[in-house]
This record gives sequence, C-alpha cells and structure tokens, in this order.
Amino acid sequence: MADDIRQVQHFIDGRFVDAADGATFTSVSPIDNQVIATVAEGGASEVDRAVAAARAAFDDWSWMDPAERRSILYRIADGIDARQDELAAWETRDMGKPITAARTKDMPRSATNFRFFADWAEQVATETYAKPWDGVLSYTLREPLGVVGSISPWNFPLMLLTWKVAPALAFGCTVVAKPAEQSPITAGILAEICDEAGLPPGVFNLVHGFGPDSAGEAITRHPAIDAVTFTGESNTGRAIMEAAAPTMKRLSFEMGGRSANIVCADADLDEAVAGALRGIFVNQGEVCLAGSRLLVQRPVYDEFVARFVEGAEAWQVGNPLEESTQMGPLVSAEHLDKVLGYIDLAQEEGAKLLTGGHRITDGDLAQGNYLAPTVFAEATNEMRCVREEIFGPVEMILPFDEVDEAIAIANDSPFGLAGMVWTENLHTAHRVAREVKTGTMWVNCFFVRDLRAPFGGYKSSGLGREGGDHSYDFFTEAKAVVMKLK
Repeated sequence: MADDIRQVQHFIDGRFVDAADGATFTSVSPIDNQVIATVAEGGASEVDRAVAAARAAFDDWSWMDPAERRSILYRIADGIDARQDELAAWETRDMGKPITAARTKDMPRSATNFRFFADWAEQVATETYAKPWDGVLSYTLREPLGVVGSISPWNFPLMLLTWKVAPALAFGCTVVAKPAEQSPITAGILAEICDEAGLPPGVFNLVHGFGPDSAGEAITRHPAIDAVTFTGESNTGRAIMEAAAPTMKRLSFEMGGRSANIVCADADLDEAVAGALRGIFVNQGEVCLAGSRLLVQRPVYDEFVARFVEGAEAWQVGNPLEESTQMGPLVSAEHLDKVLGYIDLAQEEGAKLLTGGHRITDGDLAQGNYLAPTVFAEATNEMRCVREEIFGPVEMILPFDEVDEAIAIANDSPFGLAGMVWTENLHTAHRVAREVKTGTMWVNCFFVRDLRAPFGGYKSSGLGREGGDHSYDFFTEAKAVVMKLK
C-alpha cells in the first residue's frame, strides 16, 4: 500500500464531495502518530444535504422489492470481500487493530452483516389475528421507519458501521451515517463499494465530522431524521437522548461496559485463563464487552492469577501490521493518557500492580501509543478504577468466596452490557446467566455472536436491542389493520 496521505470525502446523494466551506481534519495513525488521511469536516450544512437526499430516495427504496434490495446488498458484501486486504490494512493503520484480526474477523463479519440482513428481510413474516366468530380479521403491516441516523465508534469501525447500515437498508430505510472521527477511512471505502454496487443515490449518505456542535449533533437534532442508532460512550448517549427528545426520535444505544468475568473453582482453568486473556486484551482492551472485572473464586485464586499474569506477559505487543502481533497501539495519544491516568489512580486507591502499567517505548514502538498488558490484584468493587470504564488493556482482579457474592459484585455496577462465567456446573451456569443483570452472558466462552440474538445492554450500557427480529422491530413501524368481514 502506498504511504501517500489518503483524501476522504463526504458521500452525499451518490456523489463524493468536500465540505461546503472546505473544512478538513486529519486522521492520525496510532502506530506512529503520523497523518495518514485528510478528511472533509462536515456540520449542519452537510447533514441537511444528506438528509434531504435520504428523504428524496426513501420512497423508491422502501417500495423496492426486497429481492432487488437483497441483490444490491449482496453486491456490497461481495465488494467488501473483494477489497478485504485493502480494508484491513487501512483499518489497522487508522485505529491500531492487529492486521490478523482485521482481516480474519472484522472484514468477513462486515460482509456477513449485509448478507445476513438482506436474507432476513426476505424471510420475515407478519402477524395475523383472526376472530371469525366476530367477523373480524386483523393483521400487521411492517413499514420502513424512514431516514436513520447512524453514529458508529472507532474500536470496530467498519464492522459496527455495517451492523447499523445493513439492517437499515435491508428493511427499506435510508441512512445518514457519521463514523468516528478517529477512524474514518474504511467508512469512505464502504461508500465507494456502495456506489460501485449500484446503490441508488441518497440511500446511503456519509458525513464526516465531530460530535458536539458538529455533524453528530446535527444528526441527533435534525427534525427529518426518524431514528438514531448509536454505539459509543455512555455520556455521549445521554447527550444524544437529550438532543433527540424534542423531535421524538426512535433511539437504539449500545454503550459502555464494565463486565464481570466470573471464574468459579470448578472451571476448566486452561479454558478460563485463555478466555480471560482474550476477554481483556483483544483489540487492545478497547472493547465495550471486555471482561474488565475479573472475579476469581478463592480456592483457585492464587493459581489462576499466576497463570493469568504469565499469559499477560507473553501477550505479543507490537506493530499491528505484523502478522504475529496480538495487541497494537491504543487509538490515540489522548486515549493512552486517559488509560495511564486510570493506572495511576488504581495504585493510589490501593490496588496491587502485578505486571505492565507502563507505556512501551522500545525501538519504533516509541513513536506510537503502545501500552503493556496490565494486571492489578487486591482490587475492590468500590474503587473508581473498577467501577469506571477504562477501555484499555487493564485487568482488575477481585476474589470472591461464594457464587452469591460474585453475582452481587457483578450487579453492583452502573453498567450491564456483558458478562462471562467459567464453570463446569450446569446449575451454576444457568443461575449466574439468569441473575446477573446484563445484556449478554457468555458461559465458558467469550465474544461469540449469533446475529439472530438480541444485542444490547442493561442500565447505562444501552437502550433497546438489535439483531435479527430486534433490528426488524427497530427499523420498521408496525401498523395494525383491522377489517370487518361480512
């Protein structure tokens, strides 16, 4: 791939355009903190144009035969597959994700999102309610919701953008999307793929920019946008909810997490250690689902902690463009400083640092935002470093005696996005899965997804659910038709 700086434009009404006032911002690679792209910076003007285009395209797109929509979405998926290596390389350069994960996980899943929802839209059924004794037949019509605003995060840039865009398009909506300003490049390539696939102008629009007083806020406040789907930080979600309230938009939020990873004494420790390492260090710990509160039962506590620390110290940190790298740099220097601040706070609060806790400055890594995998023990659930979302490769280990205690600790959190439990006891597995208040509970596994299942969170971790029929519910309006029969 050439090292030239990439030019990234908005995509509005089927055309790649600059900002009306010519404004731009830069995208910086966390690998070496060098500029890799110049990006058009949008605001209210660009959002107005994008919404007008989406509104104009809505009638034709929403009335299109789902089989025809399916054909177009399949071509988009094929386009992602065809440019997989290019997309993976830019994703890695833009946000630091290891190239192996980008190529083998994120890009295939991005294509799958389009195929899955294209198929789902053709197969869904509506309800019929017959009351022949009263001579009444009632049935449900499902109608596309309208224009959808999509705001996606930087940690899985293309995968989570397509998770929102694919179902919206499949169910007949049109979209105005804003990717995270830290990782805008693959969204621009997706726009190219949509254009090449023959997606009609205005159906998918892309506006780059920032949040407050910029493109993000303009989307959330726009009166002609019918819904907003957002993945990101919880405080941002609260701001979006407030901004969207006057126009009564439908909202779907997947937000922060501080998930409890519960290791019981009867667990298979080989699987539990390996799963817990993935649960906090995959994607540099920049995963809202991460098992960042590690609860270990006392009979296996010492052995588990020793093996976990050994695994953390063996985790391969390096240039994410190298195939052997397991963990790349954090997304930005600002975010690295934030995570280092929490590491300092943890030590001030009395947690015991077992390994890591420092920036890596060896050789070429000194130019980037690299952090050693970090493990703390002797933490308590009252500490800020345990309760607040760090969003980095920092694990806090807490002991527990009985399963009741682990459940109580897990639930004593403002978040409720995910959780894990490692046990060979069937009753314990079902009990923890039932009693921990969280949107997803993994039993003896981590990060396994069935796209038919509901995805979202409890409490400050989310609002609503997406996936399968849950996405169908969000992106469509349900209309009851009641017919009196003679």
